[in-house]
Amino acid sequence: MQVDTAIIGAGAAGMMCAAHAGGRVLVVDHAKAPGEKIRISGGGRCNFTNMYCEPQAFLSQNPHFAKSALARYTQWDFIELVDRHGIAWHEKTLGQLFCDTSAKEIIAMLRGLMQQAGVDLQLKSSASNFAKVDGQFSFDLQTPDKSLKVTARNLVIATGGKSIPKMGATGVAYDIARQFGLSVTDTLAGLVPFTFAEGRFAPLAGVATPARITAGEVAFDEALLFTHRGLSGPAVLQASSYWREGEPITVNLAPEGTLLDALRDQRQRAGRRNFTTVLAQHLPARLVEHLGQTFDLSGNLADWSDARLSAFITGIENWQLHPGGTEGYRTAEVTLGGVDTDGLSSKTMAAKEVPGLYFIGEAVDVTGWLGGYNFQWAWSSGMAAARAIAG
Repeated sequence: MQVDTAIIGAGAAGMMCAAHAGGRVLVVDHAKAPGEKIRISGGGRCNFTNMYCEPQAFLSQNPHFAKSALARYTQWDFIELVDRHGIAWHEKTLGQLFCDTSAKEIIAMLRGLMQQAGVDLQLKSSASNFAKVDGQFSFDLQTPDKSLKVTARNLVIATGGKSIPKMGATGVAYDIARQFGLSVTDTLAGLVPFTFAEGRFAPLAGVATPARITAGEVAFDEALLFTHRGLSGPAVLQASSYWREGEPITVNLAPEGTLLDALRDQRQRAGRRNFTTVLAQHLPARLVEHLGQTFDLSGNLADWSDARLSAFITGIENWQLHPGGTEGYRTAEVTLGGVDTDGLSSKTMAAKEVPGLYFIGEAVDVTGWLGGYNFQWAWSSGMAAARAIAG
């Protein structure tokens, strides 16, 4: 089989690229359906982009690399595409945009665009034995029906990272990159819950509260969720991408900065009440009970001086914890690291030393925050490669 462009991976980036690359395009994926991570994302409603998508919301060894692709195909461009296809959407929080009905609408839109472009989509199929000879890429394609040799002028790797292996993630993109002489940075699980030894927070499982979580020098304000294994919730997932093994995290349970004044005010009106009873009006009761293991919460509110109140607030604003680790790639939403951007063109996503070879999406060392940023990177990087190929 001879094609202009072969794309390995029918996820968000691969489908976006396939729909816009032009010419004869073949897409290969081992899954039984395309866009599986799209389908399960956002609770089945797909957080497809973010209104505040900016380059500083992305992690990479080269923080400037993502700027070109993100500027040339923006969140507004993708929103316009969604609107054009009649997909209803809403903003949830912090600029996060979700489908009103189902993530399957995004998949259907991309499949429709691919069909219009005449893309050949081969599912339940595998590609192996990649090579480049006389300016053409070749590989062995195994479909449910047949085996054949494919040659292509362009080869696009859109197989993602290592996150959620139960959906088939393997990190094969890194093997292909190394085969063609590209470097791969160290990879880690990103946007992932923290774990703690001996079920430290198991009694609090299911408790959620607003918090500010700091890892390294970066802080995120959103919900904190206690689990049987440790800590999760949006603020924790965000911070996990900046955390490294052995480091502490700082939990601020009073991120709005108003709790001290509120307790002082209540002391005037309800001083005879037990301190923990009053505190449970501001924090979940089970969390207050747990904090009693770390802080002395005894006495009535009237017994608490300004100094004691201030010391307690300082304590829960700077609660240092040492995670034992993370839940790893099993539950990670993304993979940190990947194909080294030094070997790629930021404008086209093409390998600088291997003409016609492209890496897009999560396979690349570009990782966004939680909240639609990683889908926007898939759309933007996929379009960057597609435009270069079409041009």
